[in-house]
Amino acid sequence: QVQLAESGGGSVQAGGSLRLSCVASGRSFSGVAMGWFRQAPGKEREFVARISWSGGITSYADSVAGRFTISRDNAKNTVYLQMNRVKPEDTAVYYCHPYGSENDSWGQGTQVTVSS
Repeated sequence: QVQLAESGGGSVQAGGSLRLSCVASGRSFSGVAMGWFRQAPGKEREFVARISWSGGITSYADSVAGRFTISRDNAKNTVYLQMNRVKPEDTAVYYCHPYGSENDSWGQGTQVTVSS
């Protein structure tokens, strides 16, 4: 069973930046794509970004494309989400998760709050 530990969230003003980190442990992630997701109050969890095992392929939700960048360091079992030019609508709890996995549990997430 995987353990996922997200960190780096906090409060930031609109237009600012944050860098989220996610450390994965518990099993091998060789060949596993990873994703970032978020859940705002009263809303369903939604996809934000994903990255292939090699890091060579990335994709983003339209709402964050051009502002957020996903990356990974496989030697550290860590995935990052660089958030630039944040907006109040980016306020949510952010989670990382093996992309497409239905068997792995979710971590606690990290809260991001953007004020206008």
